[in-house]
Amino acid sequence: MATAAVRKRRLQGLLFISPWIIGFVAFTLYPFISSIYYSLTSYDVISPPEYIGLENYANMMTDPLVRKALYNTFYYAILAIPLSTIWGICVALMLNLKVRGMTVYRTLFYIPSIVPVVASSMVWLWLLNPQYGIINGLIYLFFKLPGPGWFSDPKLAKPSLILMGLWGIGQTALIYLAGLQDVPQSLYESAELDGANALQKVINITIPMISPVILFNVIMGLIGTFQYFTQAYIMTAGGPADSTLFYALYLYNSAFRFFKMGYASAMAWLMFLVIFIMTVLTFRVSSRWVYYGGQVR
Repeated sequence: MATAAVRKRRLQGLLFISPWIIGFVAFTLYPFISSIYYSLTSYDVISPPEYIGLENYANMMTDPLVRKALYNTFYYAILAIPLSTIWGICVALMLNLKVRGMTVYRTLFYIPSIVPVVASSMVWLWLLNPQYGIINGLIYLFFKLPGPGWFSDPKLAKPSLILMGLWGIGQTALIYLAGLQDVPQSLYESAELDGANALQKVINITIPMISPVILFNVIMGLIGTFQYFTQAYIMTAGGPADSTLFYALYLYNSAFRFFKMGYASAMAWLMFLVIFIMTVLTFRVSSRWVYYGGQVR
């Protein structure tokens, strides 16, 4: 049995972490468990929830907007994740060069990632405005062609959001840059003695050595793209023609515009399932291309 001193120290420890325990139970555990119950009910916030079983999940299978939102989300993920990975690595390689004033360049590339999303969205709305935006103005100045309607054309709306996402790649590039610092220089020196050029060194040394960092950023990007919401909500509100109605945005509309909290809870669990499956699949295939130090292939 525990002595009085042990029980006292245990109680003191529980008291010290009690703010975290209370916060976890109130803001994480309770919403997590209650969302399971609400997903099985018809609940509009005003009236008490009414149990309907799996009806919300059945309705999702026939809801065309759910299919449209999933398509838009997968479209964004399939294009944004590879592009952000390639662009982030390229930026990190440039920021890893030994040139004068590199700290200034690193700062300039990192600044966009700390700009609030709402502010950056408003800036990009102005830059890509079809009538008086700077981007269309430059297109007309150099090519004498009218610029496209970036967010008014359903075919260009999602690519425009992807383009805006590549602008704020600084945080991802910083993580890649940290990974580059751990690549042994002796490997590059040995490759140079064998006559390898810069591209060969990047493909055969740099990429394998930072592959765990790439895996981390891909997983985080995967989770982030399936929760993509703020930019679409501010800039397009899901339009035009539902071309930017991402899954998280439709979930928000279901909950806070249409007050279908039970349906929104079921949508949230579908999102959780999709993210979980995609993450597990990514980890399963990562053994084919991720290299860890000391690992023998």
